[in-house]
Formats: sequence, structure tokens, C-alpha cells
Amino acid sequence: MTISQVIALLGGVALFLFGMTTMGDGLKRVAGNRLELFLYRLSGTPLRGLLLGTGVTAVIQSSCATSVMVVGFVNSGMMKVRQSVGVILGAILGTSVTGWVICLGYLDGAGSWQSLLSTATLTGAVAVIGILLRMFTKSMTKRHVGDILMGFSVLMFGMSAMSAAVSPLGSAPWFTGLLARLSNPLLGILVGTVFTAVLQSASAAVGIVQALAVTGVMSVREALPLLMGITIGASAPVLLSALGAGVEGKRAALVYPVASVLGIGALAAVFYALNAAVSFSFLSLTVSPFSVAAVNSALRVAMTLLLMPFYRAIEALVTLLVKEKTQTQPDEPSLRLEERFLSHPALAVEQVRMAISDMAKLSRKSVSRAIKLLGAYSEDGFAAVASLENTVDLYEDKLSAYLMKLTRTELTKRQNAAVAKNLRALTDLERLSDHALNLAESARELNEKKLSLSAQAGEDLAVLTNAVNEILHITVRAFETDEKETAKLVEPLEERIDELIGEMKRRHVGRLQRGACTVEQGFVFNDLLTNFERISDHCSNIALATIELHDSSIQAHGYTHALHTGEDKDFRAAYEAYAQRYALHE
Repeated sequence: MTISQVIALLGGVALFLFGMTTMGDGLKRVAGNRLELFLYRLSGTPLRGLLLGTGVTAVIQSSCATSVMVVGFVNSGMMKVRQSVGVILGAILGTSVTGWVICLGYLDGAGSWQSLLSTATLTGAVAVIGILLRMFTKSMTKRHVGDILMGFSVLMFGMSAMSAAVSPLGSAPWFTGLLARLSNPLLGILVGTVFTAVLQSASAAVGIVQALAVTGVMSVREALPLLMGITIGASAPVLLSALGAGVEGKRAALVYPVASVLGIGALAAVFYALNAAVSFSFLSLTVSPFSVAAVNSALRVAMTLLLMPFYRAIEALVTLLVKEKTQTQPDEPSLRLEERFLSHPALAVEQVRMAISDMAKLSRKSVSRAIKLLGAYSEDGFAAVASLENTVDLYEDKLSAYLMKLTRTELTKRQNAAVAKNLRALTDLERLSDHALNLAESARELNEKKLSLSAQAGEDLAVLTNAVNEILHITVRAFETDEKETAKLVEPLEERIDELIGEMKRRHVGRLQRGACTVEQGFVFNDLLTNFERISDHCSNIALATIELHDSSIQAHGYTHALHTGEDKDFRAAYEAYAQRYALHE
């Protein structure tokens, strides 16, 4: 094989990989950038995981990409290791579809009309349509379809280049001798494994085997071990993705190689044992690109059927192989924001949504605990509020940095709106925990100075804290579920809380004038009212961010002004209900 032929082969491989990547990216974008989210949300059972893993991999043309996404799911806590087994087995099966796509490059016809189905004609027509869509249409969907067609045509050109480069090998004695050595199953599997691990693509490795099949000197005996090794070697990029992952992420990454080695090992042992006993005659048949695709698919189907009943055993094995680390920092929150999801915005947005929902619950919990300290102070309770405040600060820092990275990626209009909503809410959620700590410090001051509020002040404060607890629960629920109607319940309650605080301040002035309250008590009481007012204000901001996500025409200041001064029936009805529920007693 000459240097020019080697360069032509490598060039064909490069074109093939580029075309496959371009085609897969285009298919994902045409699908609405929801394939990854679809995979995450619907892969709850092993069978559904298998089907979805197969389908998603068939679309994006990469078992590695699907498996790496799954490692990210598990590492971030979005998915369990057990769920990942079915999806990864589906990915191993789904990648065999690429072999059939490659077969389109070997369609040829002898007659005039049949020549329309030839590789050159098909590739040329697809390329022309693709570039027209890519360059002369404004619709993003049509442009992505153009990407798919251009990717397919480049893939086909790559296959043609590979086939042309290796076609002289059919008459080369050294090549036929090499193939004879590869008929040894162990050597063939080893070569296929190493070759695919270096190439980092099972689809490209299968494509090269299909190109070698064109020489007419390769039989099933040589092709089968290579395809077995390709199945194992495809796990190498997935293993690399586990670098920097946590324990669960590493376990998920091990599922691919463990399943491949066990499945191929079992199939090879049974198949070659039977061959030794009965001598399969079909092993001597010469393979074509079509038969290579068929054998590859049959091999992966058999492996999947063999392993699916043992998904729990696979989970147990990877759990045994990757030991649980000793927890040295029990108070550290399990917040993992996967950098690998930045190339899959739908997943990144979903991950952020879940993390900020957890942050919102922590902020609500910190305020609730601080309120309890006003009635029954303890140092342990104060420490718990302070710890929650530190945790919320950590969430805010990590989420802010991650969201800023996410804004630099290609996002849909809806995803941009969700990111904007989350960025706005982050500061308000963090401020909630700050005010919770302020409340806890006021409770500590009352305890240390042996101060107690007057009976009337205590009763009024109980009404206010009940209202504040409710606005927190409504706000967090609306934020988690993105429910516009629930979010609309926040503003009327915020107005009622403001009125309660104003009324409580007037009552406090009266108590001071009568001597029923001291100035020192008044300072603490006013600090409490100020923090409760700020808490309700931040709840209002968070709710408005949720409402704006559904209606971008709404402007926060104008919207709230219209509610407070207008005749919105729903707002007034909700306000009246809150006014009756949270009324101060004379």
C-alpha cells in the first residue's frame, strides 16, 4: 500500500467522521434539541431505557455520545446506575444503524435509470439539495435539514475515498495473509478493540471493515472477530468521560465496557465452541458491505437480548468495582453541574432547573427554621440556619458561573427565557437565606438580652409569620412547576403582608407611647418587620420572573403597578381572601 493510498484512506476516515458528526448534530437540532431531555425523562424502566437508548443513538449516530450523556445524568444525580444499564445497552444496539446508512454508499446500477441510484449520483444530489437549503433559506429548521444532507454527502464521499484507497489490497499477498491471521478469534477481537479505541468511533471502524469487504477477499471468519472487538473498543471514549466524575458517574461509565466484555465474551465462547463441534460452513462466505452491516446488527441484537435479563447483576458488578468513598465533609451539598451538558443545552437547562429548585427549598427551609427560633431559641437551631445560608451561597456561586457559561451556547428562545428567569431568581433566593440569618440573629439577641415581646406584639407576629410561610410555599411551588396561575397568587399576598407590617408598626408606636414596650424591644421588633417585608418582596420578584417566562410582554414594574391600582378581579378576590385569613386582632 503506497503512501498516497494511506493518505487517501486517512482522508476518507476524516471525511467520514466529520460527515457523521454533522449529520448527527443536524438531526438533533431538527428534533427540537429535545432528544436528550426525552431520553432522561422517559427512561424510567430498563425496557424503556433500552428502546430510548436505541432510538436516540440511531438518530445521533453515536453510542459514545449517548453513553456519555448517561454518565452525566448519573453523575449529577438525575438518573440511577440501574436506569443507565438499559440505556447503554440500547446505545450499543442503536449504533448498528450507521452500518446500514453506510450501505447506501455501495448502491450501484448498470442501466441508465438504475444509475440514478449509484453512489455518485445519490451523493451529488443530496449535496446539492443540502447546500441550497444551507445557504439560501432563512428557516433554521430547513438549514438544519441542509446540515443533515451535507453531513450525509460528506460521509458518502468519505466512504468512497476509503473504498478507493483499499481496493488494491485485494490482490496484495501480504493483506490476504494478514486476514488469514485475523481469522484467529482472540487476535481478531484484540485488533478490533485496539483499532476502535484509537479511532474513538465504532461507526468509523465498522465503515472501514465495510470498505475492506469491497476487496472481495474478506470472509465472515475474519469479519466477525473484528466486529466483536469493535463492540468492546467503542467503550474507550465512555471510560475517558468518567475522568473527574463522582463515584456514581464512574459506575455508569463502567457499564459500557463491562456489558461489552461480558456480552461479547459469552457470545464468542458459545459460538466458537459450537463451531469447533459442528464447523459452520457460512464462515467461509465472502462478505460485502451489506453482509457486514447485517452481521454487526445481529451480533448487537444477540448481545442485548443476552444481557438485558441481567441488568441488576451488571449494576451490582460495577458497584463492586467502584467502591464508595468515605464521606469526609457531610455538610457539603451534593451539587454537581455537569460541564459536559453545556453541549446539550436542553439537558443543561433541565439540570439547572432541578438545582435551583433544590436551592429554593433550602431558602424556604432556612426562613421557616429562623421563624421557629423566635418562639423557641436554641444554639443548634441558629447553627442550622447559618449552615443553610452557607449552602445557599454555594449554590448561588456555582449556578451563576454555570449559567453564564450556558448563555454562551446556542439556545432556543424558550431556553434563553428559562436561563434569564433563573439568573434573576438566583439573587432573590440567596437573599431569602440572608434575611433568614438576620431573623435568627434577632432571635439570638432576644434570648441573650432576656427580652420578650409584648403579648399583642407576639400575637401580631404570629399572624405575620403565618402569612410569610404561606407566601414562601406558594413562591417555591410556582417556581418549581412553572405554573403561571400559582405565581399570580403571590402578589396579592405580598400586598397583604405589606399592609400587615404597616399596621404592626403603627401599633408598636402606640405601645411605645403607652409604655407597654421599651425602645430596646422596639429595635428588635422593627428589624424583624424589615426582614419579613424584604422576604415578601423577594418572593414577589421570583413570582414575577415565573410569570414573565410565560408572557414576555409583561414588564415587572408596570405589571405590579397595574395590579395594585387597577380593578383586576382575580387579584382583588385573592387579596380579600388573604385579608380575611391574616387579620390582626384588636
